[in-house]
Amino acid sequence: MDRQELPALPVTFRPTRTRAVLLSVGTVMFAVITAVAFALERLSPAERVSFVLTAVLFFAVLALLSRPRIVADERGVTVVNLTRTRRLEWAEIVRVNLRPGDPWVFLDLSDGTSLPALGIQPGIARHHAIRDARALRLLAESRGTGTGGR
Repeated sequence: MDRQELPALPVTFRPTRTRAVLLSVGTVMFAVITAVAFALERLSPAERVSFVLTAVLFFAVLALLSRPRIVADERGVTVVNLTRTRRLEWAEIVRVNLRPGDPWVFLDLSDGTSLPALGIQPGIARHHAIRDARALRLLAESRGTGTGGR
């Protein structure tokens, strides 16, 4: 593994391609379902509203799926997953892991637990995720008790 420079802080890691796809699909789905609701002449106003609410629900779910990110700053890391946000000091992060086949990065913590960090996902942007995981690993190693790892 070649060494890279530490990124300037603050830095945000997020699966940008996945986010773009999810939000684009959500927007298109919302527009199509809403257009269908108003194009069908036989629908009552309540049925039209239910179509639009369904479109909003689809968009909200896809927006929620696009939420994950990891924000690193001078004091530590904020991990934003689907429904939870957790703030970690650099010293709490022992290791940053992204092994082959992992769906996202895992942070091994000083309390013996592991925290999934969905902000770095190798899904449709594998090389970008590997680069981001290496950058986060370098930050953890230089600022905390990180011990490296794979």
